[in-house]
Amino acid sequence: MKEAKGEILAFLDDDAFPVSNWLKCALENLADPLVAAVGGPAVTPRTDSLRQRASGRVFASLLVSGKYIYRYLPRKKQEVDDYPSCNFLVRKNIMKEVGGFNTDFWPGEDTKLCLMITKQLKKKIIYDPTVLVYHHRRELFLPHLRQVCSYALHRGYFVKKFPQTSLRIAYFLPTIFVFGIFFAGAVSLFSPVLRSLYLLGISFYISLVFVFSLSRPLRMVPWVFCGIILTHFGYGVKFLQGLFTPRLKDEP
Repeated sequence: MKEAKGEILAFLDDDAFPVSNWLKCALENLADPLVAAVGGPAVTPRTDSLRQRASGRVFASLLVSGKYIYRYLPRKKQEVDDYPSCNFLVRKNIMKEVGGFNTDFWPGEDTKLCLMITKQLKKKIIYDPTVLVYHHRRELFLPHLRQVCSYALHRGYFVKKFPQTSLRIAYFLPTIFVFGIFFAGAVSLFSPVLRSLYLLGISFYISLVFVFSLSRPLRMVPWVFCGIILTHFGYGVKFLQGLFTPRLKDEP
């Protein structure tokens, strides 16, 4: 911020690159003085490896991202109150006013920034599908899951710390799912009827994951299939841990 001579600060991750009209499209939104920041989708490049593209397909699946799928695929233009900084443009005076990024909450520093912009300063953040970047993914399985678990831990903690944008049912669903799997599994041991219903539910879930895993090339399907299931479990467990964590290790 000290060195920047322009009025807009543009943020990318070091593994992301923008389309040629990225700045032009973003600045069109910032013509409105009530708009403090602009973000757009971070799409997986077609040139990524198979395991990277499979990770991108997991993130872009409705079974994983739900209504937040617009973060990974172009969707309708809309106002948002929480957006990742891998593709984020913000007015410099706004950043100065809120004190910049609070890196004590990495990788949740963007959540706190957006919270201050929308709730404290009462300014707008716009999602525009034309403000697009390509974002290289971390490969399935371990690099992808480490990232997911880190996000989940912070989101669970943020439910208590920043409930205005984190206390939302969508973030609880993986934990509810994981709890349901084990609880229902234990209960089903005591009744043949419940056991049948449990197996029916598991079969339906596996079938649903398979349908959402279908992609080309076909050799990507097993990676996406396993990736979705592991993402559900990893996020569900770490989100719960975040809920019961009194203080994150990177928080002062």
